[in-house]
Amino acid sequence: MSANRGWWAPPEGEDSVSEKLLRKTRESPLVPIGLGGCLLVAAYRIYRLKARGSTKMSIHLIHTRVAAQACAVGAIMLGAVYTMYRDYIKRTAQDTRGK
Repeated sequence: MSANRGWWAPPEGEDSVSEKLLRKTRESPLVPIGLGGCLLVAAYRIYRLKARGSTKMSIHLIHTRVAAQACAVGAIMLGAVYTMYRDYIKRTAQDTRGK
């Protein structure tokens, strides 16, 4: 048994969390934008928690979660649309000009 039980290292061949984030950022630049938007919306909604009025806490938290997820899904959709544009439409236009 290890003396330092609080330290965790990924198994051999697995990336650390920061390496995974950097790899995902290189593959799709909108990942950090979606992550940042999600965190910003969640932070803002939690900040506005005192001014929720007569809204129940559970409803406020559900709205916070839905808004944060909408930012993440929106970034994923923008990335997918950009990838489709780059792979299909732009490539098709270049192929027709080259012939």
